Amino acid sequence: MVETITVGTDGSDTAAKAVDFALDMAERYGAKIVIASAYTPVSEGRLRKEQTDAPQEIQWSISPTEDVDATLRAVEEQAKERGLKYASEARNGDPADVICEIAEDQNADVIVVGNKGMQRRILGSVPNSVSHKAPCSVLIVKTA
Repeated sequence: MVETITVGTDGSDTAAKAVDFALDMAERYGAKIVIASAYTPVSEGRLRKEQTDAPQEIQWSISPTEDVDATLRAVEEQAKERGLKYASEARNGDPADVICEIAEDQNADVIVVGNKGMQRRILGSVPNSVSHKAPCSVLIVKTA
């Protein structure tokens, strides 16, 4: 039984294909979707400049995680439109580690990731690393 699906996204076009697949899967199984993303904090210099340049009423939204937050909100909206149960989380760190940690914390039954980087035959691609470190089954979506 598939009750919880974790999908990794970085906001790229290839990740969007994996997200679409995961949303379809969650809809089919009536599963909760957990949207996972990793980030590197936005630099302090960039933050200060953006906060200075932004209108005062939105300066509060400019944060070290602003880029990934927008990505997560977009996928949350897709899940909401489909009537799915969802959660999202971003953590600072290596994308493969973050996706696996979030999946484990959420007791995911399956992780969905795109295959971007698989063809490079080098160590460190996200889908390759996830497939080795995952606490559950992994579905790698052909995105390219």
